[in-house]
Amino acid sequence: MGKGNTVKFSTRWGFILAAVGSAVGMANVWGFPAKMGANGGSAFLVAYLIFVALFSAVGLAAEYAVGRRARTGTLGAYRAAWETRSRNLGTAGGLVGWLPLAGSMCIAIGYAVIISYVLKAFWNSITGNLMEVDTEAWFGTFSTTEYSVVPFHIIIVVGTLLTLFLGAKSIEKTNKIMMPVFFIIFVVLAIRVSMLPGAAEGYRFMFTPDWEALKNPMVWVWAMGQAFFSLSVTGSGMIVYGAYLEDSEDVVYVAVRTAICDTIAAMVAALVIIPACFAYGLDVGAGPSLLFVTLPRILQDIPFGQAFAVILYTAMIFAGVSSLQNMFEAVGESLLHRFPKLSRNLVLVLLGVICLGFGLQMEPIFNWGPWMDIVSIYIIPLGATIGAISWFWIMKKDDLLDEINKNASRIHGSLWYSAGKFLYVPCAVILCCVALFMKVAF
Repeated sequence: MGKGNTVKFSTRWGFILAAVGSAVGMANVWGFPAKMGANGGSAFLVAYLIFVALFSAVGLAAEYAVGRRARTGTLGAYRAAWETRSRNLGTAGGLVGWLPLAGSMCIAIGYAVIISYVLKAFWNSITGNLMEVDTEAWFGTFSTTEYSVVPFHIIIVVGTLLTLFLGAKSIEKTNKIMMPVFFIIFVVLAIRVSMLPGAAEGYRFMFTPDWEALKNPMVWVWAMGQAFFSLSVTGSGMIVYGAYLEDSEDVVYVAVRTAICDTIAAMVAALVIIPACFAYGLDVGAGPSLLFVTLPRILQDIPFGQAFAVILYTAMIFAGVSSLQNMFEAVGESLLHRFPKLSRNLVLVLLGVICLGFGLQMEPIFNWGPWMDIVSIYIIPLGATIGAISWFWIMKKDDLLDEINKNASRIHGSLWYSAGKFLYVPCAVILCCVALFMKVAF
């Protein structure tokens, strides 16, 4: 791979589905419903949609553009962006790019662990064991036992890496299957949940405007952090998908379409979880335990609960693996660009060994929380900020706009650029400051 790489996504929707696969993950399945539940419901939704609109049209589009311009991932894209000012700055940019790239690897390590727990829940759904246990005791037992999900961990890491050996082509093919299935499954579950007594209270919580709650600045901060994380605008992951994007595509158009599909996925997940929690009088802001304690309890009580459990965890595995693909690809492609003598297969095997080695240190799951807190409090916000500043304050305006406007359906000029420089960048800086100094994890 590397600059000049000709491996690209074959269709626009293939690209969008792969990008949506990266964005749709645990941030949608439990993160969005939990944050929405803990931050005023409809008020959070209003703030979230505002940030998604800005971050997709500006921030995500910029990451696609710099990746396509450099025809490589994180390290080469930062170097190329900074090099528009001078060769020396280009060298510095290549070094700076290691931080957001490290963020992608750190997220992958933690992400693989949590998907392993989902795979265990899937297996227990297949066997029927999940339908018979006290879910809190069940989750407590394996989540506090060391190395309790090692076989599932190996399956997730190895299985994900196997989907990456052909690069963009295999990513596109697998996501063309996984993402439509994900949406279909959650729509089916949402329809089933709508039939539960008391579900209507959940819909009122989600969609009845609570303008008073919007006066709380933390609602906006949480919504901002969720938008960054949900769209994968972290200064690294989406750059590599941009590198595989055809020159004929309108990057703003595909960025907005990615965000629309991602938001639909988040809303469908919320339409499953929030009404179900209201129907059963459960905490809608419970976080990861929603997946392993709350939802299984609900599924135990409904007709065909085992079938719905299998369906639910299948969808979540697809969501998790598609996000993990992007993290591995972002790191792998950048390493291949930086060290071109390495083979792709060797790099992927190396990433798998690192992921498994460090991941085993996060079993039981109480070790996973502190690790992901470090990643989400420090690395992700800092990477997002470095990326935003690089595109809109360091890279030359004309170079960025030239790439943004390449085959664009409408020309984006000073207004678009100003939105990036004076709205998007400050949002990233605010998020970074809140995360670093107030230690609020997103």
